[in-house]
Amino acid sequence: MRLYVIAAIVSLVGLADSIYLTVQHITGQGVRCTVISGCSEVLSSPYATIRGYPLALLGAIAYFTVFSLAILAAFRYPIVSKVLVLLVALMFFTTLVLIYLQAFVAFTTLCQFCLLSAAVTITLTV
Repeated sequence: MRLYVIAAIVSLVGLADSIYLTVQHITGQGVRCTVISGCSEVLSSPYATIRGYPLALLGAIAYFTVFSLAILAAFRYPIVSKVLVLLVALMFFTTLVLIYLQAFVAFTTLCQFCLLSAAVTITLTV
């Protein structure tokens, strides 16, 4: 039960990050990196959207779903924990692809907000 509560709390960090990036994208405001440079390049690339929707929006939906499933799993709903594991695994593999795209295909730099999301997903995976 404790692990599910931790997963719910960790997913809120990812949700906040994704919502911030989604709002910045929708409003057309640039994202300012304070730790590393390259956020604007990464977040304005063709890889940052899927059919015109910000990829961060998909992340927000995923993190909200993880939060919801973790809360339900904490209350011992039977099948929810299996769905949670599958979703986190899908998020992990998506994260690996996105980090690869940032580092080796489209850019030579990384986005700190994307790395935060990756850290959250890796934490959830562990």
